[in-house]
Amino acid sequence: MATYEYRCLRDGNFEVRLPLGEAGAAVDCPGCHERATRVWSAPRLARTPGALGAALDGAARSAETPEVVSRIPARRPAAAATPAHPAHARLPRL
Repeated sequence: MATYEYRCLRDGNFEVRLPLGEAGAAVDCPGCHERATRVWSAPRLARTPGALGAALDGAARSAETPEVVSRIPARRPAAAATPAHPAHARLPRL
């Protein structure tokens, strides 16, 4: 599905979702039911970072077939915090 933008003289701009190639030059406005003409604009393309895309894909997959676990996963030991600066290691600890 693609999003197409149309402009009504009375109600202004609105969007319509249609299959690719199915958008006509004019459609009926949902508010006043008069003919609205199509507005040509740049496509809304964006690059999704890899980690975010993987998280979104995982969420979509788990919506249909969630993973089932038989036991609670074991806790990992906490890693020792390393100071950001070597001089911080000499500071007193509470």
